[in-house]
Amino acid sequence: MAASELGFYDFNIPCLAACPVHTNAGAYVAAIADGDDRLAYLTARLPNPFASVCGRVCAAPCEDACRRGAIDQPIAIRALKRFVTEKYGPESGQTHTWSSLNASAAPKKGKSVAVVGGGPAGLACAHDLMLQGYDVSLYEATDRLGGMMVLGIPEYRLPRDLIDSEIQGILDLGLDVHLGVRLGEDITLDQLRNDNDAVFLGIGAMLGRDLDIPGHDADGVFRAVEFLLNVNQGFHVDIGEKVVVIGGGNVAMDAARTALRASAYGDQAEPVESWDADPSEVSHPLDAARSALRAGATDVTVVSLESRDEMPAQDFEIEEAEEENIRFFGRRGPQEVVTDIDGRVTGLRTVGVTSVFDEDGRFSPEFDEDDVAVFEADTVILAIGQAIDLAALGDAGPEVSPRRTIATDPDTLMTSIPGVWAGGDAAFGPRLLITAIAEGRSAASSIHGTLSPADATAERRSGKMTIVEDFNRMMDRYDEQSRIPIPSLPSERRIGLQEVELGFTEDEARAEAARCLRCFLDIQLDVDSCVLCGLCADVCPVDLISLVPSEQVGGVPGGTALMLDETRCIRCALCIDRCPPKALSMGMWSGVGVTQSIPLTIGGSA
Repeated sequence: MAASELGFYDFNIPCLAACPVHTNAGAYVAAIADGDDRLAYLTARLPNPFASVCGRVCAAPCEDACRRGAIDQPIAIRALKRFVTEKYGPESGQTHTWSSLNASAAPKKGKSVAVVGGGPAGLACAHDLMLQGYDVSLYEATDRLGGMMVLGIPEYRLPRDLIDSEIQGILDLGLDVHLGVRLGEDITLDQLRNDNDAVFLGIGAMLGRDLDIPGHDADGVFRAVEFLLNVNQGFHVDIGEKVVVIGGGNVAMDAARTALRASAYGDQAEPVESWDADPSEVSHPLDAARSALRAGATDVTVVSLESRDEMPAQDFEIEEAEEENIRFFGRRGPQEVVTDIDGRVTGLRTVGVTSVFDEDGRFSPEFDEDDVAVFEADTVILAIGQAIDLAALGDAGPEVSPRRTIATDPDTLMTSIPGVWAGGDAAFGPRLLITAIAEGRSAASSIHGTLSPADATAERRSGKMTIVEDFNRMMDRYDEQSRIPIPSLPSERRIGLQEVELGFTEDEARAEAARCLRCFLDIQLDVDSCVLCGLCADVCPVDLISLVPSEQVGGVPGGTALMLDETRCIRCALCIDRCPPKALSMGMWSGVGVTQSIPLTIGGSA
């Protein structure tokens, strides 16, 4: 469901509105606080076929939007999702729980869809289409499914058996998989169109962007995507002891930290496959720095145009890299890769950056050519972007956007070719994992709406408001409950492929979930019963209810309006208790992320 289809009450749940797949995070966090972990899992898993994966590596835009963050710190939503997926997800062995969401699959429709790309967008699209009764064939260029979840995200962040178990749940729906089949070489887009009723292109952005400076093609220069692909496939990558990563994004962080652990991935005798990229095309960074540490390097440095506060990488990614003694030098621009007489990397010459963005906030770096610094290096990793293999689409492929991605209709994700849709990095460039999942699901919905319009129309629904008598009330000292730190391995134990971030214990999860303000609960007003006595405003502990002249809010002059600031309401319900005519009540909004078939109950005490 697109954000444009959300209603007021959906947007009034900030975590739900911020999540690309519109997971009702507040509902599952509240369920954890109330001890109903099974309901929490079902709510988290319903809109997201990769709930277990996202419980570990999601960028968690829901946390950025969380209203609790305005008080102290946002709820640790991602870690709480991990807590319930470990109990009921496919990795738990409790297959009867997570597979129950697939029990309502529609009867076979006798129509087929081809999905190109076995990454999160393609698999999410295939998952939804199969539940709608379509026969789906998936074509993947490599020898395994998972895309950048497997080939890009390091194993110390995302265990491979976890990915495999989540993908197996999709395979069990009857997915017809063709591995080692590359679009444009082994099969063409025209063939797929002729053999199927629809085609979805989720080919990802698997090419790394080059940097046009002297020495960019020297022995010892890697593009971050190539480096992570090779390390994650078990190939030996000789990087030496000193590694410099250029870039300030999440891919740069992973590459830097992985370089420390390369030997743990195992060596293979096969030659390393390199994928050439057009230097004019686009790409990413932070994963590279963190991966360099795991490859055997002892000295890893990240050089970025941006300062520490300007870097696009998430704060927790940077903090974890810093804990592993990765050094950061911001406001430095690469000028030349320094080499020895044999053409081997020996360092990186940089110049100072006086500004990164212009007055309008656009990326437009300015340099100080007199401010020069050289960093010694055995290897330089370019983590400055990723590009799409547009040549695979063929001469008669769909239109391409100015960003060199597959152009799509923003509402339907349909390309310029009838019957062909695209999503994920192929259509929008490298973005968040959860965004790729959302686009795969949106494309599936659009395909379903085109191939079976009557069925799709019948399934459209919004959330549901229910008046509840028994609901949670925040404690008087709710604002004194600090965020529970997410457990992680001490820096001295971060070796090999051990998972760095650990899960909450049950006590920790309950305590953290209890901090939720439960924004899916809303004060409801019966305007016919209200006598405008103002007692609700008097009793409100955070002074967010007020009575104002109605003309201030576009009403009839001479009247009075009762106003409530939803962004500050803590759902204490004192106003409901105090209202003499009982004009106020508490309503619970199920939201688009909770199916009507799952009864959501809110306990009176956590």
